[in-house]
Order: sequence, then structure tokens, then C-alpha cells
Amino acid sequence: MEKTLSRTETSEAVSDAGWRFVLGTLQTSVPVGSLAEAARITSLVVGTCGDDADQHLRVDVRPTRVILTLQSLAHAAATTRDIDLAHQISAAVQEAGSRTAPDTTPEAPRSVQLIELGIDALDIAAIRPFWKAALGYAPEAGADGPTDPLIDPLGQGPAIWFQQMDHPRPQRNRIHLDISVPHDEAPHRLKAALAAGGHLLSDLRAPSFWVLSDPEGNEACITTWQGRDN
Repeated sequence: MEKTLSRTETSEAVSDAGWRFVLGTLQTSVPVGSLAEAARITSLVVGTCGDDADQHLRVDVRPTRVILTLQSLAHAAATTRDIDLAHQISAAVQEAGSRTAPDTTPEAPRSVQLIELGIDALDIAAIRPFWKAALGYAPEAGADGPTDPLIDPLGQGPAIWFQQMDHPRPQRNRIHLDISVPHDEAPHRLKAALAAGGHLLSDLRAPSFWVLSDPEGNEACITTWQGRDN
């Protein structure tokens, strides 16, 4: 039976296959040399997933790589079925002469990531309908409460979540970015952001997240799945 595992179990189950657990999804990318090759890889992956493709697989096709995401739409989470599909896809891609393992050389482009937009609010239930309507967003499966996050149903824009404020904070920005990266890439991303003029505001919750700011105080968090469960 399809079920969800802990974050640690999920990450460990797919890392050796070249996938990374990022923000409730399994992600990897396959390097390609052309859009035609990307289309062939996509066809191979969809065929490997079979009847599960529509409910578990998302594909972003580019001339240089194919980005693959696995997540159960019914559970809004990566499940044991997604783990099985990840291993099957990696085996099929490898047999076709390509790879799902990330390129970790310094000059390589980044692998995978997901962006969330965090909005501070005194009354989340009052502002959530506005953002839902203005962006054409929708709730995740099974999570349509008055304070729940919103997602782009087409998967093109960042997810939005709402942070409860106890009192107004006019002295700081009320919108910040959460950049969810593979856990083993977070130290490099943190180092690069600081070297580019950023400031570390807090690492009290690391490795779940580090709070950074740009030189003018605008905030962003580098986040991973680690530290959120055992």
C-alpha cells in the first residue's frame, strides 16, 4: 500500500539513485544535448511510469536538461510509490546511456530547487483569498483550510505560505523567499550567498533553514528537509 515515510527515510531511499528530496517532492535532472534528446528522455520516463505518470510525474523539458519531479497528487507528498518510480526511472535512464546523478563539480549549473514565498500576516484568513484569486492559485490536495498554503496548479510559480504575526512589524519586510535546495548542496549555496554580499541573520534552526538578508535587509531563507524529523 502506498504510504509516506519520514523525511530522513525518504531522502535515504533515493539519494543513491541520483534523486534528492526537496520540499515534499523527489527531484532529479537528466543532462541532454538537444530538445530532441530531451523529448526522447521524456518519452522514456513517461513510459517507465506507465499508468502512474499522470498522478505522480511532472516533467520540465529544456534543450540542456530534463527536470523530473515525483510526488503523489492524491497525498500532496512523496510516497513509497514515488520512491519505487524514482529507482525505475534511474535504471531506465542509465540503460539509455544517460544519468540522473547530479553533477557536483564547481562549474556545473545548480541541480534542482523549489521556491516558496512566505507572507507575514496578522489575519491570514483575510488575506489568503486575495492571493488565491490574484495569482490563480489553488490549495494542495487535502489542505484548503483558511490558513493553509497555496500552490500554482500548473507548477510554474512558487508556492505561497503564510506566517502568523503577533503584531505589526513595519520595520522589516513582510514577504521573503524560501529557497528549498538539496540538503547536500545547502552549505555551498549558503557560502555563495554570503560571498555575494549577503548577511547571516540566524542559523538557530539550521540545517532546517538559515535566515539571510541582502545588503539592504531584504530576507531569504536557504532551507532543507533536515532537522524537521528523525
